[in-house]
Amino acid sequence: MKKLFYLIILLLFQCTPSQPKFNGDFELLDNKSGLPLGWKFPFSKTKSKGYVVTMDSAIKQHGKYAISIQNVNSASTYGIINYKIEDIIKCDSITLRGYIKAEGVISGYAGLWMRTDDGKGNSLAFNNMLAKGIKGTTPWKFVSISIPYNREKVRSLNIGGLLTGDGRAWFDNMEVLVDGKPLNKAKFSKKIILNAEADTAYQYSSGIKQFKLNPQLLINLTAAGQFWSFLKYHHPAVAKGDYNWDAELFRLLPPVIKAKNNKSLSTVLEQFLDKLPTPGYCDKCAEISSTSFVIRPEYGMLLNNPTLSKSLQEKLKYVINNRNLGENYYISMAENTHNPQFTNERVYSDMFYPDTGYRLLALYRYWAMINYFFPSKYLIGENWNTVLTSSLSEFVDARNEVDYSLATLKLIAKIKDTHAGFYGDDEALNKFKGNYLAALQAKFIEGKLIITDLNTDTLDVKFKLAIGDIIQKINDVYVDSLVKKYLPYTSASNYDTQLRDMPTDFLLRSNEPKVKLTISRNGNVFNYRVPTGNLASFFKDRTFEHAVPYKLIDQDIGYVYPGKYKNSMLNDIKKKFSTVKGIIIDMRCYPADFMPFTFGSYIKDKPSSFVKLTAGSIGYPGAFHFKPEIVNGQEFGRPDNAFKGKIIIIVNSTTQSQAEYTTIAFQSSPNVKVIGSTTAGADGDVSNIYLPGGIFTRISGLGVYYPDGTHTQRVGVRIDHKIYPTIKGITQGRDELMEKALELLKAAI
Repeated sequence: MKKLFYLIILLLFQCTPSQPKFNGDFELLDNKSGLPLGWKFPFSKTKSKGYVVTMDSAIKQHGKYAISIQNVNSASTYGIINYKIEDIIKCDSITLRGYIKAEGVISGYAGLWMRTDDGKGNSLAFNNMLAKGIKGTTPWKFVSISIPYNREKVRSLNIGGLLTGDGRAWFDNMEVLVDGKPLNKAKFSKKIILNAEADTAYQYSSGIKQFKLNPQLLINLTAAGQFWSFLKYHHPAVAKGDYNWDAELFRLLPPVIKAKNNKSLSTVLEQFLDKLPTPGYCDKCAEISSTSFVIRPEYGMLLNNPTLSKSLQEKLKYVINNRNLGENYYISMAENTHNPQFTNERVYSDMFYPDTGYRLLALYRYWAMINYFFPSKYLIGENWNTVLTSSLSEFVDARNEVDYSLATLKLIAKIKDTHAGFYGDDEALNKFKGNYLAALQAKFIEGKLIITDLNTDTLDVKFKLAIGDIIQKINDVYVDSLVKKYLPYTSASNYDTQLRDMPTDFLLRSNEPKVKLTISRNGNVFNYRVPTGNLASFFKDRTFEHAVPYKLIDQDIGYVYPGKYKNSMLNDIKKKFSTVKGIIIDMRCYPADFMPFTFGSYIKDKPSSFVKLTAGSIGYPGAFHFKPEIVNGQEFGRPDNAFKGKIIIIVNSTTQSQAEYTTIAFQSSPNVKVIGSTTAGADGDVSNIYLPGGIFTRISGLGVYYPDGTHTQRVGVRIDHKIYPTIKGITQGRDELMEKALELLKAAI
């Protein structure tokens, strides 16, 4: 499928010879910072606290200087240096080579890295020396990595050095080779800069000062947000990349804020619209609008609300009827899957506490993406237009970076999608949650927070605490009260999954070396201060650690753990399970391989549809249509060697995304039953979203339905036997779901 950036290659790139100077020996320094020209370090404020980048004139491999990355604390897990090349290189492969020296690198490694991106948020090729990184304390070593280079799709090349874990690493004398030749011998296609990229008027500040909200301002800002969002995805001139739409918001907001009544508000919006080119006549828009869609767009207060003038509403209707139908600078659909890809969105990662205008940009940008391209908006449980108005005060009044992060997290949590939430490091949010985690694991069982594992060998902890203990209070606050406090910030599709995430996301986090727990055991209540530690070291899954991909439980029953299964194992499984009468598939994990059509054919002897998906539309934003139903199972004419026995699939709240999709695929076989508890309710390929301040989140970009039209978002997969673990079972170390699976299977065979 041709996309916007492929078109840009054909139409907007001119081929010119170019010989950029790659400062790979770090000899050219910036006069102000003293750091190498052209390089960036690091990507976020958090990482700058965890790792320090310095120049070294004493330890070097070549010339006057080398550059080093040093771990100084546990604020982050890796540090990098980055050099970006945006001109398109006429080549098929890229090699980065250079020298690395390491000192005390024990828990991680040092290496070079390269990545090509397509401008739509996708990585095309990546190499970070994960399997061949430099460890320990070493002299200078020459290393080299290579990746393929797709000149038709690449929009940027990022290269550099990295250090994960502890220690220090030095880098020097790096060189880039294109098809084996030096970079300065390469030919380039230089991109013509679009107006959307050339407009940098507000790159450091929106110019919007802090203000106090009042009832009229709430109306003004709600209308402005819906108006700006609508034009972003409908107006042909915006779609072409003729406008930096972020900057246009900052031009729109001052008169919107000054508007004293609805009449003057309408005048401001209409004058802004009149400055844009009038869209040409669209002869296909009406035909597309009349097509049958599962979900149709709605436009809030823009078209049929007395707040805005009729003349403005008529002009907005004209835009709808003559909207953009082609590619859009700010949105595309992924090839094959067709989930939305939010393109060319500036991240503003250096704005740790964005100013008022940029905070409103974050709210409007996210609101627009959900309003027009989230397939499950209708399942949120509240009016998305109302969410825009109710969120304004939290974004406008945010006093610091913590308030801003919490306002954003609360907004994200409102879409009720387990794929959402914050990804990556967020220092402000970690400060609120706690940078450390208690040395135990706990889950909600029968409505109580129960200790399920102890993540430490400390004798005092193992002497004082036990699996099955009930945590009544944390730092003298009842757990029930803490749950109510943190629910609005816990992004998940359903309550079961919110409770799944809350212990490690909030309840057991702290900035202190110890957390006070009030414990109940066999009717006795006592307090204990449990030590805390590094987040990464306490995120453990012992079930996964000890699991095997497949095994025989006994002569009649086989067991498969998709978290470690690979399709290459299927033939051996068929042989090993040739005489079994039943199989248990433990889907309380994330599949390590894609199983619906491989393993699915093994357990389903006839082809049939198992799922259908909804996808959005660039040409009709806010509308969603069903794609063709997807079929699995053995094809007609193939040997009849499908498994004929009974199959039980075990699920719970950890069954998420691909695990849910795989379960749906398997349960389309008549000999499959599903037992367990509510799954995560988040299926469909994910779409990435970036917001000011470097905030990174996601949504489920496709709607997932059973063939009969039953949706799976929020509710999860269909379950034949609902079963939850009990406190008694946890205390006794039993897996009650596995016991029930065995019981049902033995009764059936």
